[in-house]
Amino acid sequence: MNRTINALVLVLALIACTKQPETKTEGDQEISQTLYFGGHILTMAGDTPEFVEALLVEGEVITFTGSMKEALALTSKNYAEIDLGGKTLMPGFIDGHAHFSNFASQAIGARLLPPPDAGAKSIPVIIDILKEWNTPENLALNGWIFGTGFDDSVIEEKRFLTKHDLDQVTTEYPIMVTHISGHFAVVNSKGLEELGISADTPNPEGGIIRREQGSSEPNGVLEELAAIPYMIQSLSPTSPEAILHFFEAGQEMALSYGYTTAQEGRAMSNHEFLTAMAEQDRLKIDVVSYIDYLFVDQYMDSKWYGNGYVNNYKIGGMKVTLDGSPQGRTAWRTKPYLVPPFGAAEDYAGYPAIPNDEDLLNIYEKGFKNNWQILTHANGDAAMDQMIRTLKPLTEKYGNNDRRLVLIHGQYVREAQLDSFKELDVIASLFPLHTFYWGDWHTELIGKDLGQQISPVRTALNKGLKITIHSDAPVALPNLMRVVWTAVSRTSRSGKIIGEGERLTPYEALQAITIWSAYQHFEENNKGSLEVGKLADLVILDNNPMTVSVDEIKDIQVMQTIKSGQLVYTRAE
Repeated sequence: MNRTINALVLVLALIACTKQPETKTEGDQEISQTLYFGGHILTMAGDTPEFVEALLVEGEVITFTGSMKEALALTSKNYAEIDLGGKTLMPGFIDGHAHFSNFASQAIGARLLPPPDAGAKSIPVIIDILKEWNTPENLALNGWIFGTGFDDSVIEEKRFLTKHDLDQVTTEYPIMVTHISGHFAVVNSKGLEELGISADTPNPEGGIIRREQGSSEPNGVLEELAAIPYMIQSLSPTSPEAILHFFEAGQEMALSYGYTTAQEGRAMSNHEFLTAMAEQDRLKIDVVSYIDYLFVDQYMDSKWYGNGYVNNYKIGGMKVTLDGSPQGRTAWRTKPYLVPPFGAAEDYAGYPAIPNDEDLLNIYEKGFKNNWQILTHANGDAAMDQMIRTLKPLTEKYGNNDRRLVLIHGQYVREAQLDSFKELDVIASLFPLHTFYWGDWHTELIGKDLGQQISPVRTALNKGLKITIHSDAPVALPNLMRVVWTAVSRTSRSGKIIGEGERLTPYEALQAITIWSAYQHFEENNKGSLEVGKLADLVILDNNPMTVSVDEIKDIQVMQTIKSGQLVYTRAE
């Protein structure tokens, strides 16, 4: 895998095109200021909603918010006027957790998401979508047929794809499709051959190669660390043209959903791809990476680590993964799943990614010694127990002065665990998007009562924890207005309310993708709200999330995205 990524970087080095900065001009005169007015300007600057008449930008920063009269008095001779026409202007979006490097696979690959995001509602439909995607032009991208987002909990058959399903598409070319959770992959027979996986291949630690019933022959399904290392290898483009196509498609998707700061939430060798893009000044928004703990020795000691961006890119800290996916039933629980996966025992409760506490303690200690921010993926309550019992002695030994440790996901967190996280000063980046996509499925997996308690954002807030919310894209589309809607409505696919008492207000949900997320990333002093001196990271929406009905929030469209005062995206009419 490393050889594959290094080859990509060498190819990137051959691309000699460099983006030039844009200059706003009016006639032959350079524009020094931009005045926004005529709409709903939501500052996100306090604990209650604040709207102002006008906002003035000079260069990269906001220089004024307030009345139109005062703003006009501060304008220079050469300024541009942007009449919002009743639309809503607010701070650019900052996702609490996502995987920016993988946006491209979702933007370009066969889209296997179920409705409402796409049409993959059954296995025959998925096979047809893959067949349609199998063109010479697409195969030329990397030699694989690939698609993202299939969901066994929703498709009509309610089962995983296998190699036998994918062999119906083709046995001539390798195929990889990734599960909507991002924690599983399915490959066809040719794909198994390409990856060197056979009946003799053992399960890696923290992963499982699923087998044919009564046999050691792989059935094509790869779980967790049996899948994730191969995803980069199989989904990476192989030519200069394909590389740029991938990057631009992924970045355009982020821009279309209002991202001004994106997170690469588990960077491995793909960090080198991002640095190559940064070196060529191709990043239009800020991207912050968290390096997988297995790669920190390789990448943390570089110019990219620190509080400042270099060409819109930086390393923010370290990522640790303790278990898998709750909807995929690999999240590590203290109680068995009510519906175990195919072939699992009745007492199956998921499994850990790092079984030995001492190993995890050593990993965390490296982060504490170096004062790295640590993001920890933990979904099951057993994984969070492990997280708590290993963090406690380290915070006692090294202190916890503004480390901003982050729990990522926390789907099955117990209320008492939230108290422990408060004591440890852990930020909870929770995932209410699950209430729509898998709320009904969770009820089947863990029972009605516990199923109502997934992603308990209100309880966390009430206990005094700092929170954010996230998309985990490409697990779902990076549609942050849908993320906000799920946090406010907590409505499932079937229309059921999943934990009514855990709802956020619209304003709180917006805080969770702006100022609170800026805080999580140590950037609250220059991002997350419209205040004088902060970066002009802005998004223009076609409607006001504070005034529309709750159900209309999910349909709000991003019309423009502005990064550091520069227009970087406009929705096509």
